[in-house]
Formats: sequence, structure tokens, C-alpha cells
Amino acid sequence: MNPTTSAPSAAPYTVPAGTSIGHIHLQVTDMQRALAFYRDLLGFEVMLNMGSAAFLSADGYHHHIGLNTWHSQGGKPAVREGVAGLYHAAILYKDRAGLAAVVKRLLQAGYPLRGASDHGVSEAIYLDDPDGNGLELYWDRPREEWPTTPDGKLTMYTHPLDVQGLLRLAN
Repeated sequence: MNPTTSAPSAAPYTVPAGTSIGHIHLQVTDMQRALAFYRDLLGFEVMLNMGSAAFLSADGYHHHIGLNTWHSQGGKPAVREGVAGLYHAAILYKDRAGLAAVVKRLLQAGYPLRGASDHGVSEAIYLDDPDGNGLELYWDRPREEWPTTPDGKLTMYTHPLDVQGLLRLAN
């Protein structure tokens, strides 16, 4: 069977309810620089550091982010354009205040942001880690606030994010 097509069936397969995407594991070129970003700036806790690999967590989970230099120590940064690959990994914050706090830290550190968007369902900040891996830091609005059409279908958009309004929550 061609992997881009599927056999006809009465009902399409859907992923089971409750399924989620677990963790990301990134190749980095400099472990100390990556730890300075993910641990010291974004605030993730190091659960295990093996030198050439480290595993970081939010709230004591075994790991949400894996970092390694196994095949990338001293290498080139990630390429964003002209190649296939991961566009960005997304880190979901529990609430708007949590997102505001990390955005304030990034701005105070002078860390460059690539963008900031209001998608109706969420508010998001976009940036690259020190190795050029794209990241989205976001929070989801409550489901009852998501924009829908008159017949109840979800509709999303991309509007500029009110960053100053967001930052007022961090003060």
C-alpha cells in the first residue's frame, strides 16, 4: 500500500481519546549552552544529566525535553528553510500568567523572539533555541472561548498578540 493513501473503510481511524504528544528530544551542538537556555532561562528542571545527554522536566515528570550531543557536538545549527523537518516544538503553559512570566524573562534577558500571535484558541510566542530549533511557547484559552462559526465549527486566525497586555500579568 502507498503510505500516502489508505484503504477505504466504513469509518476512518481516529487516535484514541486522551492521547497526547509526550516529549521532545533534540540534538544540540553545545550541551552547556542548551542547558543555560532550557534550564536557566526557560526554567525546566534537570532530572538527569549524563554529560552528552540531559533530560529536563516541568513539575517533576521524568522528562519533557531530552537534549543530546551524540551526533551533533560542535555541529551546525538547525536549518529552517529549504529542507523538511520539524518546524517547531510547542511548550504549553497552564495559564496566561505562566506564559507572561516566561516572556518577561526572555525579554529581560534580551533573548530574540521571532513572533507573537493570537490564534483565537491560544496565544503564542515564537523563538528559536540556541541551536536554531523552533519553539512555540503558548497557553490555550478555555475551550468555551474558542472562536467558532455560527454552526459551531472551530475557526482559528492569526492576529498580532497584545504583548504589553500579556506582560501586565507578569508584573
